[in-house]
Amino acid sequence: MDYDLTIENDLIEVFPADSGDITVDAARYSLLAGGKRLRPKMMYMTYQMLTGEDDVSCDVRYFATTLEMIHTYSLIHDDLPCMDNDDLRRGKPTCHKKYGEGVATLAGDLLLNTAMERLFRIILDKPEYAYACYKMASLAGGSGMIGGQSIDISSEGKKISLEKLYELQRKKTGALIETAIVTPYYLINKVDMNDPASDTVLDKLIRFAGHLGLAFQIRDDILDVDSDPATLGKSTGKDERDNKSTFVTLLGYDEAKVKLDNEIEMANQILDELAASGFKVDSYREMTEYLRKRKN
Repeated sequence: MDYDLTIENDLIEVFPADSGDITVDAARYSLLAGGKRLRPKMMYMTYQMLTGEDDVSCDVRYFATTLEMIHTYSLIHDDLPCMDNDDLRRGKPTCHKKYGEGVATLAGDLLLNTAMERLFRIILDKPEYAYACYKMASLAGGSGMIGGQSIDISSEGKKISLEKLYELQRKKTGALIETAIVTPYYLINKVDMNDPASDTVLDKLIRFAGHLGLAFQIRDDILDVDSDPATLGKSTGKDERDNKSTFVTLLGYDEAKVKLDNEIEMANQILDELAASGFKVDSYREMTEYLRKRKN
């Protein structure tokens, strides 16, 4: 299956091309601006790993599209002058640089609200998906991504502890990666909202997501130091500019690279466990190696 083509085709259908509404146009601009699409790809890979199927169900595609909408809203808001104040995203002008701050704020709001509408809509047809919807909303909220962003803002200009940095990144970056990796499990197993019992496969998926999320962020911190905007598709040197605590500033450049390798190794150990249980993990092995070496 062509992951990229399927994901892009589904995203194109979210908003109409000629809406006549500048906020819709701005939301569509950011949603279709490209990018690695790692989170929907991870959702596809987990589904295929758990089911052994070559294709991906329509419901998984629906949730993958919804998650990418949430991720894109977070990027629009993250780039605003009141947050990271960035001019470049995915190699293109950020939403507020193209449409203005007010419209960009509304575009982010529209993406998030439409994502929530989609979650409610599918529950109407398939109430057995309520727990999957709840977890996606929760991990995007105060106990997840927004909570991490809150720590990030309150930590600007300060040196925070390594323990606090772990908490920040587990929430800000790791929460949506956990959503991507674990959601197919909830859909396949129709987890009961009132009794979300765990099992060893779910535990392994959550632990795997934790290591992968930290690896992604550590690599991001390293790239902010040694990459350039043309390669990265966004501004570099922001962490130093904003006096932020990162894995590079707290551990040092070389130790951060060691920590990256450790997180990748622990992720691979969990893949070994899943492989021993009969799951095909080749796609995720390629993903972990890509995250270790990615250039953008």
